[in-house]
Amino acid sequence: MSETSQALPLGYADLLSDIKQRVRHAQTRAVLAVNAELIRLYWEIGALIDSRQKTEGWGAGIIPRLACDLHNALPEEKGFSERNIKRMLAFYREYPLLDFVPQAVAQSDAAPEVPHAEVLFQAQLLQAIPWGHHAELISKIKELPTRRWYMQACVQYGWSRNILVMQIESAAHHRQGRTVSNFASRLPAPDSDLVQQTLKDPYLFDFLTLEPGFHERELEVGLVAHLEKFLLELGQGFAFVGRQYHLDIGEQDFYIDLLFYHLKLRCYVVIDLKRGDFKPEYSGKMNFYCSVVDDKLRHQTDQPTIGLILCQQPNRVLAEYALRGVDKPIGVSSYELTRALPVDLESSLPSIEQIERELQGDGI
Repeated sequence: MSETSQALPLGYADLLSDIKQRVRHAQTRAVLAVNAELIRLYWEIGALIDSRQKTEGWGAGIIPRLACDLHNALPEEKGFSERNIKRMLAFYREYPLLDFVPQAVAQSDAAPEVPHAEVLFQAQLLQAIPWGHHAELISKIKELPTRRWYMQACVQYGWSRNILVMQIESAAHHRQGRTVSNFASRLPAPDSDLVQQTLKDPYLFDFLTLEPGFHERELEVGLVAHLEKFLLELGQGFAFVGRQYHLDIGEQDFYIDLLFYHLKLRCYVVIDLKRGDFKPEYSGKMNFYCSVVDDKLRHQTDQPTIGLILCQQPNRVLAEYALRGVDKPIGVSSYELTRALPVDLESSLPSIEQIERELQGDGI
């Protein structure tokens, strides 16, 4: 009889679980440490090149030669292409004051004064994000406060590079926390702020292909059919519970369009989908649904159920009045099936008639 087949001692499973958890945590810390050192190294290289260009007048032509010589000297090392070295220089110039190289800060006489705690926080934030994310952030976002918002979101939600790009392209920072709601008057202050920042306005469902005049059921079916993209647009923490979730109340049948549970907020989230404008009676129906979910589904350790009404054109003033008299925490947001083009870009696009004339002129 082998040792592995013998009866295991009491508590062995807990020991195994504890060791595996510690190993995973150690692996995560190791990855983060390697990334932090890489960010620091690239910043230092950028600082060295910037210093030489300023003090000795070196031009941009030195970078291709530097990339070639580094490749010959260190063929096993990756990341020193001409393009990446230019990124290092740009990275340093975006963040010239960082606390992990104190002497560089001290030598920068012309740099503006920045509180030490703020410099330290910025350095820690930069080191917590992969290098590829920084390349996208620097190239796509010029305003530092906005860039910082996305960096903090990357750390908080663990966004991959592709998801980060998607969030930037959909202007997530403009949409976060804009839902019309009664959260401030129906939830305690810390919870109400957290819930408000969890929801968006508008939500972008540009992964759907619906014709004008679609029915609400078509929208509902489409969102569930593209559940992964729908959850990504909703944001971190939403877990899908069901579609057309059945409620039996007073010998009558009711159906919730979409029911979710939010893992961070620790509460159910009822979503009601509407086509067209917001109507005041929607809030009463949502208040009813939240009351039933609180009574029949909510566990004693759960937070109060939240309602989210999604419609195409919510009148914010009308929604504020409608929510003022309801008991449950409810938000009203809009959704868009296609993102409108900027006016300057839209005006520069050719019309259908222009395209047809050009095609006919080419003999096609």
